[in-house]
Amino acid sequence: MRHLVTGVVVLLLSVAPVAVFAGAFDTPGAAKAITCSACHGVQGASPSSAMPNLAAMWPVYFKKAITDFAEGKRPSAEMEPYAKMVLQMGVDDVAMYFAAQPRTPTAVALDPAAVTRGAAAARPCLECHHGAGTTIGPLIIPDLRGQPPGYLLNQMMLFKQNKRSPGDQHLTQVKAMLNGMPDATLRDLAQYFSSLR
Repeated sequence: MRHLVTGVVVLLLSVAPVAVFAGAFDTPGAAKAITCSACHGVQGASPSSAMPNLAAMWPVYFKKAITDFAEGKRPSAEMEPYAKMVLQMGVDDVAMYFAAQPRTPTAVALDPAAVTRGAAAARPCLECHHGAGTTIGPLIIPDLRGQPPGYLLNQMMLFKQNKRSPGDQHLTQVKAMLNGMPDATLRDLAQYFSSLR
């Protein structure tokens, strides 16, 4: 009987489509995204407070960010060479790979009091960064839910200092808004958006 069961299993496995065994690393972008995982975590789930999650990121936003880094429109000595590499390897494949990964909110511990304060201060932010996710249109607005708080705070500070995407006229309003906010409020906003699922 054991030989019969073994034979049936072997027969089923031999005729089963190979796609049955396909996993997260069997897509064209998976091999190309391996380098990204060194900082952004396996499958784009960042283990750090300072690095953004790439998992479940809209491809159009990913592609814009990579292009801006590569062209120096979003200055970053760390990201520029990697962005150029991603463009050479095939940004569409890498973008689709990360978009297909499950959203994994940050594991960084949050301060409940800061989250509450951030929620109260977030009203102007939610006009664009609404709970439904990324807005695609004249502006490509990222989904901030579950991003690490350190990364969110750093990006807001770069906006406030006009070091993030300088010269981008689409960002004039958000930079002016952040420039009028105390740094403590920005820390609370980072905690709030990081808490969203």
